[in-house]
Amino acid sequence: MRANSNLLWYHHRPVELPHLYRLSSESDPEDEPRRHSWSDRQTSGREDLPYRVELWDEAKQSVEVVLAVTANGSIGYAAYYAATREYPQRYVTLRHKSRTMARWNGPEH
Repeated sequence: MRANSNLLWYHHRPVELPHLYRLSSESDPEDEPRRHSWSDRQTSGREDLPYRVELWDEAKQSVEVVLAVTANGSIGYAAYYAATREYPQRYVTLRHKSRTMARWNGPEH
């Protein structure tokens, strides 16, 4: 007897899970046809990752490197906070699309 792998027991009641993933090779004959793929998304990469942590050049004229991109504001802020600790002398910004949410100017000399 095979147990239904889509059920999770929660407070002594079974709850059906909407999606389960199984890792295997592409040539596995037991695989079901793919229902969705990452390339099927209709949104552009910029729209689904709107938060950016940017490290600016020393003259504060242009972005030297984008340190992180994320869809989640909390994760973006955590990355921004880490960047301010990693580069304390540099100008670091957290942006949501075109809006600056936070900036670290670093100490002036």
